[in-house]
Amino acid sequence: MFLAWNEIIKNKLRFTLIIGVLMLVAYLVFFLSGLANGLASLNREAVDKWDADAIVLTEESDQSLTQSSLSIDAVDEIQADETAVLGQLNAIAQTGDLKAGVSIFGINSDEFIMPEVIEGEEFTDANEVIAGDALKDEGFKLGDTLSLSSTKETLKIVGFTDQARFNAAPVLYTTLETLQLVKFGETAENDSQISAIVVRTEDISATTDENGLATIETETFIESLPGYTEQSLTLNFMIYFLFVISSVIVAIFLYVLTVQKISMFGVMKAQGIPSGYLARSVIAQTAILAAIGVAVGLGLTLFTGAFLPSAVPVAFDIPTMLIYGVVLIAVAILGAVFSVLTIVKIDPLKAIGG
Repeated sequence: MFLAWNEIIKNKLRFTLIIGVLMLVAYLVFFLSGLANGLASLNREAVDKWDADAIVLTEESDQSLTQSSLSIDAVDEIQADETAVLGQLNAIAQTGDLKAGVSIFGINSDEFIMPEVIEGEEFTDANEVIAGDALKDEGFKLGDTLSLSSTKETLKIVGFTDQARFNAAPVLYTTLETLQLVKFGETAENDSQISAIVVRTEDISATTDENGLATIETETFIESLPGYTEQSLTLNFMIYFLFVISSVIVAIFLYVLTVQKISMFGVMKAQGIPSGYLARSVIAQTAILAAIGVAVGLGLTLFTGAFLPSAVPVAFDIPTMLIYGVVLIAVAILGAVFSVLTIVKIDPLKAIGG
């Protein structure tokens, strides 16, 4: 450690460049991690908010909420600790010059998927909705009257709730009666059709044995959302490739530095300093450089995140970022192995020209 630190202090510029490269790689990894979490949240916030174990859909829906339609009477056949009925409809909501794609959830206010209102009040009358706060960020406000692309009905925002986006669209919560009116018009049979039944239960397999219905675990349902899995895999593969790139970069830098110092290492070995000591010095030096680079990259990422606009879907998960930081340090040390092998093979007499 003494030798490693002294060399870093003596050659500040050289090692600052290495730290800078590691910092940029770490910054990119951390930012991609935040982007992956943020984009995932866009799809699953409303589902996570249910804190449910499973969701019951029709078998022919192919695990798609928008394609599922079942009778509300099916809830009587469900075996679970708690159940909540859910109707769903996608639409374009507009008020004045503001327009946004939304997902309308029809629910019962006395069931567990009813959201907590953070501003305004709960819906009590027909055509009233609680809106996700993402709409508030876009300029929508309490009291706005929303016209919808699929109906002549209008909705009024009476409250806002947080963490309410489904498949990247802000959610509007309303009564089942209102959803039926929006979806089918005045001819709709009141509360006759729903999209799903959300359940909390310890035994998911025993939820239903009714033909035509399928019970899907919440995480499986989320993974089946359009584009969710593909998006997550793409970003995660980019992060994993950055780990490999980081290892290669460190290996190249340290190998070049080691080759430049072959004569010095030869003299040291001729003086009786064992190869193990020199190898540990290189490993320690790599660990120091990587730790500094990762720490600076982490700080820079969090600093950048503080100034990003709300439209950028970034959500930093500190435990995950710390794990990635440790992995970056580990792969950097792994990249130093090539330099260690070079040191072990140095012949003192040849190195000093003997």
